[in-house]
Amino acid sequence: MAISSSFTDSGYHRPAYRKPMSFRQRFMAMVKQEKTRFYIFGRCVSMLLCWHGHDSSD
Repeated sequence: MAISSSFTDSGYHRPAYRKPMSFRQRFMAMVKQEKTRFYIFGRCVSMLLCWHGHDSSD
């Protein structure tokens, strides 16, 4: 089966040239990514704890 090229044809592509990011921009991007990871991790943990609390083993 051939890989569809619809992803590349949809207009979503990276620009050919990007200005290099400054240290501050790279740092802020990294902080944002870590903040997102901690948020997702926290949501997963809370969901597992709540699911465990609603276990119907009566």
